[in-house]
Amino acid sequence: MVHRKEEVIFSILKMIAENPGPVGSGYVRENLRLKGIDLSEATCGRILRQLDTEGYTEKIGFKGRILTSFGLQKLKELESEQKINAYSNELKKVIKATGRQELLDILVARKAIESQMAKLAAKNVTSKELKEMKEVLEVQKKHVEEGISIAEEDVKFHKLIAQAARNRVLDAALDLIRQYGQLSPILEYIRLQVKGKMLSDHNKIYEAIEKRDEKAAEAAMIEHIENLMKDVEKYWDELYSGQEVKR
Repeated sequence: MVHRKEEVIFSILKMIAENPGPVGSGYVRENLRLKGIDLSEATCGRILRQLDTEGYTEKIGFKGRILTSFGLQKLKELESEQKINAYSNELKKVIKATGRQELLDILVARKAIESQMAKLAAKNVTSKELKEMKEVLEVQKKHVEEGISIAEEDVKFHKLIAQAARNRVLDAALDLIRQYGQLSPILEYIRLQVKGKMLSDHNKIYEAIEKRDEKAAEAAMIEHIENLMKDVEKYWDELYSGQEVKR
């Protein structure tokens, strides 16, 4: 069985990090075998020497290897990559199961509800709520720069707008859509794939609400949701071109 180099290195670095003492090639081979990765002891020894050369591990006499600070940093990077890959694969499954038309139908409902919420928010928003919106956008900007998911900030921003709108009927209607728990991560994932810019849209909405410009706030929210709809269409056209998918 062929194993990705990154998977093997990740497994080795992780087992060294978790072991209280130095680790040798025999120990590495046995633990890899338990994970379904069957390599010879000689191959494990070559990989360990390579890790020494790259500065990830340090040999302690005949006892084996320990992890260096550089190796610990590499391990954290690989752990992060694994989580991102697992998250992306899971989202792809959810997107396929959901279907393009269902996503678009949800967004049509959001456009009708949230455009009116944005309009009402521009009329009723308090200074405290504006401050909270600004703080969420600042965190969102930081997470974009760091490559961290902004799905949580997306939900918070839209909830703050709903709160500022002061309309319990619209809020209850939006809550039904919010119960579709994976929607924000799905849309974020799609926008990343097609280079959509959620943060830019949110800033436009915030600026209109801050100026208490009801028409501009309504228009900015409509533009935001329509951009999401375009991204959904573009994602499907690019990723599933020529394939049979659930619609």
